[in-house]
Amino acid sequence: MLVGDRMSRPVITIPPDMPVVDALNLMKRDRIRRTPVVKDGKMVGIVSDKDLLNASPSPATSLSVWEMNYLLSKITVREVMTRDILTVKEDTPIEEAARIMVDNKIGGLPVLRNDQLVGIITETDLFKIFLELMGAREIGVRVTALIPNQPGELAKLTQAISSAGGNFIAFGTFTGEDPTNAMVTFKVTGMSEQQAKEIINSLAVEVIDIRICCR
Repeated sequence: MLVGDRMSRPVITIPPDMPVVDALNLMKRDRIRRTPVVKDGKMVGIVSDKDLLNASPSPATSLSVWEMNYLLSKITVREVMTRDILTVKEDTPIEEAARIMVDNKIGGLPVLRNDQLVGIITETDLFKIFLELMGAREIGVRVTALIPNQPGELAKLTQAISSAGGNFIAFGTFTGEDPTNAMVTFKVTGMSEQQAKEIINSLAVEVIDIRICCR
């Protein structure tokens, strides 16, 4: 899966000379938490709702409402936006975009095509993908277990489930407790919880959780 498959578009943008209070109102209205800043068709920055809120006077200020509104009307997005922008392309793997966001502690990345803004990929988009990967909106038998971290172990597991009539609707592998094992979480239909338990008990180092889940 690539960024272009799941990015949000069209992108809501704002100009750098927009007052921060107007930018905040726009974000609240459109339910977004960050937006690229564009001038003359070129992206010059990115701003988040946190950037805008931090530009507001403290609630403990002695200023009157009128004074605060006056000050806010003078502060523009240009003064609080981030100018050093991290971006990705449409053909960037989705997991690479997620790694960039985590490593840099940011919640979204503008997506460029030939230096033109065509979308934005955000943490919300990644959460939606995670829901799909884990089959969160489908009912099935959900299993989490540790299996030996050796070639062929995953094949044994999937073959055993398939042979018993199970149909995988989600499957994920994760780091185990040590290098000798790996954690797997999967969801299947077409079999009972007891059937799945019998199969996984014969193959796993440890069964961590098994249940009927979710909606």
